[in-house]
Amino acid sequence: MPVNTSLDVCWCDDQKIFEYGQGVFGPKPEHRRLDAIRASLCYPNCSGPDPVYSIVMDVGREEHLAELQSRMLLFGVVVYAGGRLGHEPVRSQGHVHAVSPHSGWSAPELFEIWEGRAIIYAQQFAGDYPGRCIAIQAGPGDHVVVPPGWAHWVINVDPHSRMVFAACCDRQYGFVYDQIRAHGGLAWFPMLDDQDEVFSELNQRYSATSLIHPRASSYSELGLSRNISIYDQFAQDPDSLQWISDPSRFADLWAPFAL
Repeated sequence: MPVNTSLDVCWCDDQKIFEYGQGVFGPKPEHRRLDAIRASLCYPNCSGPDPVYSIVMDVGREEHLAELQSRMLLFGVVVYAGGRLGHEPVRSQGHVHAVSPHSGWSAPELFEIWEGRAIIYAQQFAGDYPGRCIAIQAGPGDHVVVPPGWAHWVINVDPHSRMVFAACCDRQYGFVYDQIRAHGGLAWFPMLDDQDEVFSELNQRYSATSLIHPRASSYSELGLSRNISIYDQFAQDPDSLQWISDPSRFADLWAPFAL
């Protein structure tokens, strides 16, 4: 994996570990096994890469650790395997963020693609009626924001290569899976055709709904810029990402939020 110039973290594929540069902290990876996500797959008994993806949470430069902790912010890095999960591309199982005790909000999440091509799929509700459903296409350098309370999963669009992304989230993060597993996944399954192109198939356990496919936005209303990495933005102005752990700062924005 090419080193991201803003945070010296790289993936060692043969050892299945992340390597950290001088002055960068981070844990050993957690590996998400195929069996752990079967309950949300269109074809739960399928074969596929195992582990499906590997994740490190709480990554950063040592000089910023105290600031990240005091602001209840957390950076993570995730690498997805290439391949297929049956007829689906490699993806996560999907979740809703639990309500964070310190804020009383289900926190938003900010993604940044480092390598490969991704779709971040999000739906407004996890119940029978999913509300607005959005599949955002993103490539290296793109940012995607998932608003508070939205159910979502991340997809590796290209079965021939890995995909790597970073994310900034609430330090008191927690994942809620129950409604998603009860529906066998989210409202729209990503599927691969014979040319390895992604299309979407409605999950019949939900009410019928439409799906839109926008490109990643600049999110200027949140003070973001595509010209700077999310970690560098934090390093230069830690308060600029405080809305991630304190969503009340944009309470009037979230209901009509346009991903």
